[in-house]
Amino acid sequence: MAGLTIRIKKNTDGTAALSCTRADGTVTWQRQQGAQGLFFPRHDLTHYAVETVLEYRSAFYGLIATGWNISDFGPPWPRGQMPEEAGVAELIVSFLDAERASQARWSAADFNDKTAIYYREHEIPTTPPTLTDDDLARIRQRRAELFTEWEAVSPGSAIELRFPTR
Repeated sequence: MAGLTIRIKKNTDGTAALSCTRADGTVTWQRQQGAQGLFFPRHDLTHYAVETVLEYRSAFYGLIATGWNISDFGPPWPRGQMPEEAGVAELIVSFLDAERASQARWSAADFNDKTAIYYREHEIPTTPPTLTDDDLARIRQRRAELFTEWEAVSPGSAIELRFPTR
């Protein structure tokens, strides 16, 4: 069952807009201007790839489906601390964003090493997540498909995705 409809619009002025419509019809949205209009659509599509491939339901899109607003993901954190799964998803997405920016292809061992360092430096008391090379391959494949769909979107149009909830 699709509990959340995700729509990323490519505006004619070079900006973008993310809107998420929940099963109850409520909507949260954000306009992405300037450099954000170039960066965030791919970042948001990477979130979708990570969260659907790894079947995360308590990360960004899962929280949006349960009533979080996009503005809840930052100071002053009106909903409180994000669940651990959301933090893990953000680490994976950030890793993939950095990889894309550097035009490098990193291994799961690279990710796992960087994550262990991050957890240690930030004194996170839980065990760091680990990914396999197969996990990364499946995420990269889905992300590549989504990026291809996004590139085909003409200005003024949008890509629309369904995010399954429990």
